[in-house]
Amino acid sequence: MKIGTIIREKRKELSLTQEQLADLLGVSAPAVHKWEKGSTYPDITTLPALARVLHTDLNTLLSFQENLTAEEIARFTNDLDKMIREKGYEAAFQRGMDEIHQYPNCEALIYPVIFYLDGARFLHGVPNPDAYTDRLMPFYETMSHSQTPEIRDAALTMCIAYHRNRKDFSRAEELINTIPSTRIDKEEQLATLYTQQEKWEDAQRLWEHRILQSVTELQTALIHLMEIAEQEDRPQDAQFCADTYQQVSSLLHVTKWIPYTAKFQLASLRQDRAACLSALRHILPVLKEPWAPQTCPLYRHMGDGDLTTLAQSLYDRIIDDLEHSEEFAFFRGSPEYEQLRPLLKETAGASE
Repeated sequence: MKIGTIIREKRKELSLTQEQLADLLGVSAPAVHKWEKGSTYPDITTLPALARVLHTDLNTLLSFQENLTAEEIARFTNDLDKMIREKGYEAAFQRGMDEIHQYPNCEALIYPVIFYLDGARFLHGVPNPDAYTDRLMPFYETMSHSQTPEIRDAALTMCIAYHRNRKDFSRAEELINTIPSTRIDKEEQLATLYTQQEKWEDAQRLWEHRILQSVTELQTALIHLMEIAEQEDRPQDAQFCADTYQQVSSLLHVTKWIPYTAKFQLASLRQDRAACLSALRHILPVLKEPWAPQTCPLYRHMGDGDLTTLAQSLYDRIIDDLEHSEEFAFFRGSPEYEQLRPLLKETAGASE
């Protein structure tokens, strides 16, 4: 809303004429008329007195908006995703920073924008993604002191990972020790309450989310155990973890290619060309298939959402790594890999 409109509305709320307002401010009635018409603006030195006379504040008078609505934030993050695809990551990053600087106290904006930009640099294969780490970390550090538990915990996790990756283990441990040892699980408490109240839809949504979250946590733990076993020269234990990862992922109906990723990762650690290619023979034919979680009874209330766009970016990233990453150079160029390349191209084409 323009300042002239605000002046007129506030003046009328107080039942003041333009002449009366002018007298109170020591200006002419035509000056007030021009303000309200929008042809001129009040002098900056007049604004404090004008705000007091109209029983308002400068933020309201100048249409200052401290925070954005949830709808505006969702629209903005969608625009960032579109901008990355059309103008590149750096343009979207700068746009995100500009918006945050406009609303420096709006956690509801900063939280999704920073986490989106952080993930997008890897998802979209941004060259030298680590160059942005130091620009993102101050936001995580600030959010780690948030009064909103969800924001605080997520930001603290990122801060811990940052120091851990930089081998600043003492600082990482210091941050870990700030986490309460015990805390009430709000989601579980709500799900139990809704179940007892026979609010079936609400309860199912929460329990389904819990299953998917637990799957992710279990997969992460198995990958770490697999890597540790391999580092400690316990190949049978590492293989057992990879096999368990496949069984758990298949049993709980995640995307069809995910169950084979642990075996592929283990084979990559071992530089085992045959095992890598064997895993790829399972992964590539189904990599292009979309995951529709709601078709499984375990995830009936989980819609596709933005999974299609996310999957496409993930597919592109995987294929680019297979073709160009030094990590997989040991099997590229082999006759067996060349036999798989048509599948690779077919998958890439399907995600376009």
